[in-house]
Amino acid sequence: MNATVRQPYPPDHADRVARRWVLHIDMDAFFASVEQLTRPTLRGRPVLVGGAGGRGVVAGASYEARVFGARSAMPMHQARRLVGGAAVVVPARGVVYGVVSGRVFDALRGRIPVLETLSFDEAFGEPVELAGASTAAVHEFCAELRSLVLERTGLVASVGAGTGKQLAKIASGLAKPDGIRVISPVEQRELLEGLPVRKLWGIGPVAEAKLRSLGIETVGAFAALPEQEAVSILGGSVGSSMHRLARGVDDRPVAERAEAKQISAETTFATDIVTMAGLRSAIEAMTAAAHRRLEKDGRAARTVVLKLRKSDMSIVTRSFTLPYATTDPITLGTAAQRSAIDPAELGPIRLVGVGFGGLSTVRQESLFPELDQMPIEDVTETGWGSEPVAESVGASGAGRAHWFPGMDVSHPEFGHGWVQGAGLGVVTVRFETSSTGPGPARTFSADDIGLSRADPLGSLH
Repeated sequence: MNATVRQPYPPDHADRVARRWVLHIDMDAFFASVEQLTRPTLRGRPVLVGGAGGRGVVAGASYEARVFGARSAMPMHQARRLVGGAAVVVPARGVVYGVVSGRVFDALRGRIPVLETLSFDEAFGEPVELAGASTAAVHEFCAELRSLVLERTGLVASVGAGTGKQLAKIASGLAKPDGIRVISPVEQRELLEGLPVRKLWGIGPVAEAKLRSLGIETVGAFAALPEQEAVSILGGSVGSSMHRLARGVDDRPVAERAEAKQISAETTFATDIVTMAGLRSAIEAMTAAAHRRLEKDGRAARTVVLKLRKSDMSIVTRSFTLPYATTDPITLGTAAQRSAIDPAELGPIRLVGVGFGGLSTVRQESLFPELDQMPIEDVTETGWGSEPVAESVGASGAGRAHWFPGMDVSHPEFGHGWVQGAGLGVVTVRFETSSTGPGPARTFSADDIGLSRADPLGSLH
């Protein structure tokens, strides 16, 4: 390999400059990092964010947890087995992530006025001042961005830069964790050629399988095809655009994102659904898929829409509107299930979809706590580190509806804290926020009148 390609800054000036530079800013392990920021005792510990129940899914994993193989979208029970007894499981707190995300993007907009946000924790930018700049200048700009985000939020961002969106996103992946990667024009072709074809923007499992069946496994192999052949394999516009990206041609502009009015997920089943149990299972799966998209979007939903297509191709939709906007998966899932219609009455169902509407950046506390009360599983919580954690109460235990691990609480003497464990008539609380450093753990009677549920945003103070 030519030594010039291996160097971060190729010596020839023509190789180091680009007509345009697109940046991809990606916060490192965002959900888990926010938990570690606002709950300092968790820093350096393997943190898993998500549902702790039997069907819970990992929404985020700290790098300390990832070294064990845990990752986002993995079943929580599997992640806990991989990490072992050291795992710390906390529920997702969308309202906190939303506020911190806003702070991150506000800081970035001070240097990059136009940001194309993709989710809570990532965005594209194309600074006008970098047009025609060298890789060294781009690297310096990225370092300044990272310092700014760290100073304003206390969180770490990785930044990638390339001549288009795709290369910038690939670069940020190479930069993780806690780094910068600038892909110069001279090295982009060689880097692209060796990547798996799945790395191409828009190539999903189906397209990947189709290409692999034809012996096309790398981006380079796909780029080597005549464009017309790529079109015949993947279809008109998709095949053509994918072929351009494979050749490093990416002129897509960076623009503020137009917000979707509804976020949804749906699927057509190979066999018609004819039982209520089958329909409920399908609704659960589609709610989970739509919720993952909602989390990435960064907004909360007030309306839940259920879409059912019958075997005769007619469509039935029903909706349920909540009195508040939320991202809580239990609340949204319950609303979707309430709209279910028994196939025995409606007829065989071939497609099920769940959509979230009434999208808002404002989240409110529930007006009806029973709708979104997080259930405490009928299991025993394990402790972590050297700190004691009380056993959780089973479904019939006293106090079950009041305290659960990860809940934000307040005490008139000790201030803001979070529940480390609860059960057997007691609750253990860790009192700390983002500004306090690791705080003390104290155990109270479960009916202590001094303890009250607190606004999660208090942990940012």
